[in-house]
Formats: sequence, structure tokens, C-alpha cells
Amino acid sequence: MITKSDVAKVFDTVLSIPGMSETVKIDLKISRKNVLLLSHFIEQGLLLEKDDSNLMGIVSEESLKDMKNISEECLQKASLVELNEKLQSLSLAFK
Repeated sequence: MITKSDVAKVFDTVLSIPGMSETVKIDLKISRKNVLLLSHFIEQGLLLEKDDSNLMGIVSEESLKDMKNISEECLQKASLVELNEKLQSLSLAFK
């Protein structure tokens, strides 16, 4: 049976493949609803506790920062920054 540590090693290996750090251009057309969802999923993923038993444990701080920037850029391009902020403050009110 494969362990969490083994899975983390596989992910680390895949992320270390030559060329994985190269920048690529992606032409992505998605609905505003999906931009909000994607941003939310990225934010929730960034809140996960870092430990070696999951992918978050092996991701560099630079990569995490890049993911945050991607989320913010998507919201800006979809003109959803203000709406997202209001939704976040609303969700905090219910916690």
C-alpha cells in the first residue's frame, strides 16, 4: 500500500522534472462564476496546513505566492475583486 509520504515523494519528483518551472501562456475563457470558485479554491488551498503528508508540504513559498497572484489576476481580469472581497467578509461574519 502506498503511504502519504510516498505520494509526497512522487509529487516532488514530478515537480522537479526539467522544464516544469518554465512559464507557459494559457488562453482561458471561463465564466465569472468559475473565476470566483477558482479563486475560492486557491484561497482555501493556501490555508491548508503545510506538512509532508500532502502536496502543500513540498510546495515552495514562491510557488504558493505565485498561486495567490494567479488568483488575484483572474479576479482582476474578470472585474470581480470588489465582489470577492465582499463575499469573503460576509463568509467571515458567519464563522
